[in-house]
Amino acid sequence: MTKARDIMHAGADCIGQNQTLAEAARMMRDLNVGALPICGDDDRLHGIITDRDIVIKCIAENGDPGSMTAEQLAQGTPVFVEADDDVSEVLGLMGQRQVKRVPVVEDRRLVGMISEADLARNLSEDQLGQFVELLTA
Repeated sequence: MTKARDIMHAGADCIGQNQTLAEAARMMRDLNVGALPICGDDDRLHGIITDRDIVIKCIAENGDPGSMTAEQLAQGTPVFVEADDDVSEVLGLMGQRQVKRVPVVEDRRLVGMISEADLARNLSEDQLGQFVELLTA
């Protein structure tokens, strides 16, 4: 049985809950990623922020990315998977929630991320086909 920890990209970087969206954008640029998990002062996952979130929810609304914090942009309960979750559960959650990346946690502490690229590298063609069907349904 393949688990989330087997296909995740380990050691994902977090943006702190009190860091600005401008800092998040620079981190995304420097890390060449389109999303960052938001971690709190308690070292636990508080959400995820995407480059699209910064554009749509801040800049397009005349917000100031230099003063708005990651936590201000985070909404709702974060979607995540546990490191020991079966890959089929991961695919089901990503498809159901229509997300292209998901944080992987152990004891609510971030241990990695799973993206579409990780899926493409680690899954069979049949599994990938099922995932694509879920995203397009």
